[in-house]
Amino acid sequence: MANILLSERSPSNIQCHVGNDWVYNFIKRHKDLKTRYSQRYNYECAKCEDLKVIHEWFECVQTAIQQYRILDDDIYNFDETGFAMGLIATAKVVTRAETSGCPPLLQPGNQEWVTLIESVNSAGWALPPCIIFKGKAQLQAWYKNDTLLHDWRIEISPNGWTTDEIGMSWLQNLFIPYTNNQTKGKYWMLVLDGHGSHLTPQFDCTCTQNHIIPICMPPHCYGPCHTKAG
Repeated sequence: MANILLSERSPSNIQCHVGNDWVYNFIKRHKDLKTRYSQRYNYECAKCEDLKVIHEWFECVQTAIQQYRILDDDIYNFDETGFAMGLIATAKVVTRAETSGCPPLLQPGNQEWVTLIESVNSAGWALPPCIIFKGKAQLQAWYKNDTLLHDWRIEISPNGWTTDEIGMSWLQNLFIPYTNNQTKGKYWMLVLDGHGSHLTPQFDCTCTQNHIIPICMPPHCYGPCHTKAG
């Protein structure tokens, strides 16, 4: 395209070619342009930014709200996030000018994976968190500072990830008890992603028995894209 434009603007209308550095020179001449590094973006996430998909999902949500007469204050969002304990992030530090390379930071030996389940009400208040540690049994040392954990829920799994059983435990022992007294209407809505532990028959039956309407987000809308979808 640059070659075509250059040829069309040539006085003799002959075929012309731009030089090797024409892009850099073009950017220098236009102060409103600058270069940036591109960022990888998951194809499945990009597909779910299709306005048609998003519009249909919101129509589904609106239909459920009208059908069950769900009040705005009875809508909840539920998601997990994972993090590695003891993982040091890269930081900018001050060093001697003669120091070469990047200064090392001592990495703690504990890099176990921990998952946090969180739920927030549309009115702005949050349920107590549920933390999933890697292990086979809960340790008494975890509860030394019980003033911080009086309403937190602690679960364990072989790898620190959520499971079908933990998903059910969270629903029965945390979400339902804490929202029963807060619900203003007969039904309330729980918006969640499509993780396997949220789509079990037991999870669905328990929601039905307690007048909870679960609504799954479109696939791949969570993870790197969940801030856009939420």
